Amino acid sequence: MEVCEGMIDVCAALYSVSSKELRRSGRSGTDVARVRQIAMYVSHVTLGISMQEVGRCFARDRTTVRHACHLIEDLRDDDEFDRTVMTTERVAIAAFKSRLEA
Repeated sequence: MEVCEGMIDVCAALYSVSSKELRRSGRSGTDVARVRQIAMYVSHVTLGISMQEVGRCFARDRTTVRHACHLIEDLRDDDEFDRTVMTTERVAIAAFKSRLEA
């Protein structure tokens, strides 16, 4: 899905992480994994892409996406982390919402 691919590029730019690393299947370092989890969370929760489709885009299965969504939701209790995710959500909405409504 084009929007999901774009979300990977947006998060790579926002968090200074390689988009290639975010797309890579298999395990990654903690920093890359956390950015991937944020990207999966925003793709599903904010942009409304199905967990199955998000999983396909990130070379993961839907249970991994579900885990990422639960984890990010729990971490949002921290104000600083919540601001970080909110910024990502705002950028995603500005960049992709019109494409999703079409």
